[in-house]
Order: sequence, then structure tokens, then C-alpha cells
Amino acid sequence: MEMNKPETRTVAAAEPALPKVFCAIDTADLQVALGLIKIVSRSVGIKFGLEFFNAQGPQGVRTILAANPGLRYFLDLKYHDIPNTVAQAVRAVVSLQPTYINVHASGGIAMMNAARMAAHDEADRLNVPPPRILGVTVLTSLSAGDLKAAGVGTDLESQVCRLTEMVLQCRLDGVVCSAHEAAMLRKRFGAAPVLMVPGIRPAGHAQGSDDQARIMTPREAMEAGATHIVIGRPITGAPDPAEAVREILEELR
Repeated sequence: MEMNKPETRTVAAAEPALPKVFCAIDTADLQVALGLIKIVSRSVGIKFGLEFFNAQGPQGVRTILAANPGLRYFLDLKYHDIPNTVAQAVRAVVSLQPTYINVHASGGIAMMNAARMAAHDEADRLNVPPPRILGVTVLTSLSAGDLKAAGVGTDLESQVCRLTEMVLQCRLDGVVCSAHEAAMLRKRFGAAPVLMVPGIRPAGHAQGSDDQARIMTPREAMEAGATHIVIGRPITGAPDPAEAVREILEELR
């Protein structure tokens, strides 16, 4: 059944101050994270995921923010639970002032609405900017075959599109999606939604063996419509992470 056309609004996609590239700091070691961020954060934003946050918690984030004032970062925890639990989890991280947080769109409309309202209520209470909230569509590690095995009865693109409709109906800021769906989402939903795109591999890395199933190069992803791209190991595992960042940014010019 066709859903009503979702409500959209002007969001961070048009804000030039936000970096195009977010570097994934996928380490449990605080000192390693501090060292990497010192090297790369002048040019890119930072993404913290479950590995870092589970090891270091909010205090680890605060330590990094104290050493890097004004850092733009994406707290990639992919909340997915009952609405009240997600709302309370979102409230708990608003004081850290992340630029972006995310929730699984498959958690449903009530959960996403609860996350948005909690973020704005807590930000008002603390007098801080609310985080931009993104809905995770289909993980870039999953293929069409994985969705079929999990009992999803639609093709991958249809599932991403339907979840995006739900995200925008809930007035979230955008989605996390593969670059392979970015052009389709731009055509259907326009310029406003933020498209945060992981699974990016610079030229020479794109065929590497890892856990990503749907990947593109930085230029391909931006040309497809990405607002931001997330790159991890090609930067953090490079002999010279600063040079790796420089090459990626040069590719995007």
C-alpha cells in the first residue's frame, strides 16, 4: 500500500560547515583514537561506533572533545529497541553534543518519533543544539540474498525506499544508506534529506576483502547524491593517515 508523501524540511545537507567526509574511528583504545583524531580531524569529521563507545563510554567521548574543541562527530550507535528505551538512550547522549546520531528505521514510526522528541526535549533542557537524527535503512554489509534469508519480502531498493519514507514521515534529518541507493533516493525525495553513506573505498581499496557488500569510491558516492561519506580503514589503516585524507579530499574536488 502506498504511503502518504512524507513531510520533509530543510536540513543539514545544505550546511557548508559540515564536513563531507567522516572518518570512522573503529578502535577500543582511547590513546589510539586520540592520536588518529589529532592527525585527521582538521580536514574531516569523526565517527564513533559501538567498538569505541562500548569500551570508553561517554567519558571517552568527553576526553576526546576536551582535546578537540568544536569537533564535528557522528555517534553511530544504531539504536533499535522499544520507543521508551530508545528515547531514554537518546536523552543520555544529548549532553555530548554529537552532530549526528542514528536509529534503525526498522524499529518503526513510534520509536523514531520517540527518539526525535527526546532529542529535542533534552536539548532544550540543556540549552544545547539537538543532534541531527538519521534512520539506518539497510546495512551496507547486507545483500539482497541476506534480506531474503531474513524473510524480507521486497527487493533491496524497495526496502530502502520504504524505510526512507518512514524516516522522513517522522521528520528525522535523513538516512544512512549505501551509495548504490543514493541516486534513487535523491530522485524520489529531493535535495533535503541527509544521505550518510558508509561502505566507501577509495580507488585501489574498493576490491578489498572486508565486511562491506555494497561499496563505491568517494567520487562515485558523492556524484550519486551522498551528503556525507564514511571512510574507516583506508584512512586509519594507512601508513600515513593524513596523506590518505588528503588524497580522498583531492579526489572529491
